Amino acid sequence: MKWNRLYIVSLLCCLWVALPTFCSKAEAQDFTVVIDPGHGGRDPGAVGRKGKEKDINLKVALKLGRLIQNNCKDVDIVYTRQKDVFVTLNRRAQIANNAKADLFISIHTNSVAKGRTVRGTETYTLGLHRTDDNLEVAKKENSVILIESDYEQRYAGFNPNSSESYIIFEFLQDKNMEKSVQLATYIQKQFKNTAKRIDKGVHQAGFLVLRETSMPGVLVELGYISTPDEEKYLLSEAGTDALAKSIYQAFISYRKQTNPDKAANTKPQQPADHEPTSGQIVTESKKEPKQTASATTGKQQSGKPVFKIQILASGQKLPAGSKQFKGLSPISHYQEGGLYKYTYRESTDYNEILRIKRQIASKFSEAFIVAFKNGQKMNVNQAIEEFKKNKK
Repeated sequence: MKWNRLYIVSLLCCLWVALPTFCSKAEAQDFTVVIDPGHGGRDPGAVGRKGKEKDINLKVALKLGRLIQNNCKDVDIVYTRQKDVFVTLNRRAQIANNAKADLFISIHTNSVAKGRTVRGTETYTLGLHRTDDNLEVAKKENSVILIESDYEQRYAGFNPNSSESYIIFEFLQDKNMEKSVQLATYIQKQFKNTAKRIDKGVHQAGFLVLRETSMPGVLVELGYISTPDEEKYLLSEAGTDALAKSIYQAFISYRKQTNPDKAANTKPQQPADHEPTSGQIVTESKKEPKQTASATTGKQQSGKPVFKIQILASGQKLPAGSKQFKGLSPISHYQEGGLYKYTYRESTDYNEILRIKRQIASKFSEAFIVAFKNGQKMNVNQAIEEFKKNKK
């Protein structure tokens, strides 16, 4: 009995010593980020005069992961690759889904055809391309599936080079769009302020790797390897440090905005900005309800969903008749996430608003439809379903 008591006491002491380790491990799994360095192995991605996209992507991804690991106690990092290997697009998504990730960040480097010079960073969320340039970026990133032997079966006949294949994204209303756009906006602000890069904005396009993931996600284009001075920056330690730090600071801002309690465990390297950039921000979100619209109309009080066309967002209130509205009237606005969001026209008839959106496409190619009910913003998918039921 005496030895049994000693054994039990010893066991309890060991458990007491080990308990902080267990707690620490559990804490580290509160939030999971999947970092996806684009391309790799036999797929070099874009190729410059001296460097390859796959190497730049990996370097920035690993630096980003280290920053998060060193400063965020409750965040677990998962990579889709940590060395120069080929990983299919659907496998990258599987890794994220299997990890039950809270966030997916895909890192890429851009390029354009010979003879063109383009500079700047841009960040994409999932959706329908609104410009030919956005479509070309999506085609380029999706074309990696062509080196997979069974891509037609694996991606249900999707042809990355056919514009018709992208029609599916017209009907895609991503439930994670709000958070994805929020992170993308923070990233672009940090690229501009921290890395001092040209801000080419936040856009939507049909990326397969984002379509297959089940959590908020973004695809980052770090710059243009086809432009000599940008390639030099992208290949430098200072450049990749600044780009990784920018994404990290954006992640800190995202965490503080979406989950302030958990963000208390993060240690920013410098004060992080909490709100997106002032001025026009091109976004294409279909957002969940969060904040009441600043103005309530009779239509909104009817009990039916009211559809509007969101044309732009600004960090500051724009005056009536602002040039940024490009002559459109009437314009209304609501506040959300620290931004003034401006909308054009409204109707309980979704088809009417859809027609108007197409009519103004030449002025606002990246405008999108939002929905309200009784003055409260609602999910546009649910609003469309209600509209269909009311028509019957």
